[in-house]
Amino acid sequence: MILAAAAVAFTTIVTPLAAAPLPEAKPDDVGFSQGGLARMDDFFAREIAAKRVPGAVVAIARDGKLVHYKAYGELDPVKGTPMPLDAIFALASMTKPMAAVGALTLMEQGRLPLQAKLSDYYPAFADMKVGVAQEDGSLLLVPQARPILIHDLYRHTSGLMYGGRPDSSSPVARLYPDGTAPAVEGDTQAFIERITKLPLAHQPGTQFEYGFSIDVLGAVVEKVSEQRLGEYLSNNLWKPLGMADATFAPTDAQRPRLARPFPNDPLTGKPQAIRLLDTPTKSDCGGACSFATVGDYIRFGQMLLNGGELDGQRILSPKTVHHMTSNHLGPEIKNTVATIEPHRAGFGFGLSVAVRTGEGLSAVPGNPGEFSWNGAFGTQFFCDPKERLVVVVGTAAPGDLRKYYREQVQNIVYGAMVR
Repeated sequence: MILAAAAVAFTTIVTPLAAAPLPEAKPDDVGFSQGGLARMDDFFAREIAAKRVPGAVVAIARDGKLVHYKAYGELDPVKGTPMPLDAIFALASMTKPMAAVGALTLMEQGRLPLQAKLSDYYPAFADMKVGVAQEDGSLLLVPQARPILIHDLYRHTSGLMYGGRPDSSSPVARLYPDGTAPAVEGDTQAFIERITKLPLAHQPGTQFEYGFSIDVLGAVVEKVSEQRLGEYLSNNLWKPLGMADATFAPTDAQRPRLARPFPNDPLTGKPQAIRLLDTPTKSDCGGACSFATVGDYIRFGQMLLNGGELDGQRILSPKTVHHMTSNHLGPEIKNTVATIEPHRAGFGFGLSVAVRTGEGLSAVPGNPGEFSWNGAFGTQFFCDPKERLVVVVGTAAPGDLRKYYREQVQNIVYGAMVR
């Protein structure tokens, strides 16, 4: 207990002042218990003292006001650098909702309908075959029963997948690269040429299969807008919302604020790294390659919670946000969302975000209508419209431990809510 208290004191002392990304409020004023929120301090004190995570930044807002905004532990565990509030995190798949918002702005302009064929933008997708596993382990390649639609990209029903995912039993997986490899190795056109030579894991529109769908959607945004994805997002999302550090390419000035993981996974002892921290990408991959601060991302989440607007800057209409955050996995689509994230029983999937569809089932508290997604390097965000709540967490924890933090943070947040 003394150790935990000391760790909390340490993090409190070293956390530098930073401009709050949203107006601040006392917990009691917006239905939180101060004592309940103090459990977040205790939790990360224990985890940091046990050397299970280097550090974290946590932001919690209700009714558009910050009730908790703190940094814990270390930015760089090798150098011992204290964690600042404006630490920059590799967002991994938390890039996806931002890329999707960019695409939805084009939908609102009548330039990118959901039912458009993907091959209208990149013709090579029309020729992709579906790989059907045979008893001898081989793949039978069959034609697409229907074309891949833009809608399929948003909701991961395109048949595209990631390579090497432990949650996939598909023999197609060994043919696919990992999530960031194409962006490190080549430009957008090289990615399209590489991916269209592979088989699809499923017939389009039949199964949720997590993979490169949003990367391809980002490539479509580039084709329609005639801009790089990062440039389009900067002009239409990041700058209007004041997300000052959001980027696909950290500058020399930003690099000292990049959050870094332990050199070895605390659970397995095996070496671990976040490749993108030191390896620049050659394309702006909409599925995994962006960076931002927790403060930046809570402004993004608050914009969605507000129905597409923040501080007078409208990004999307309320109707578009409602459509984005509704479940798009109908009964005809096999739902494997809980295979990706074990605590997500009772969730469907919208346009790039997981959506809670009912009470119970999930391992964590929440309400139907909650929408969220996380990043493989240790970041987390969720919005609960019923509770007018948005939560963003940044850690540099690329191992399986990151899933533990996702659950415990959500438990602590709802446990601190008293009305």
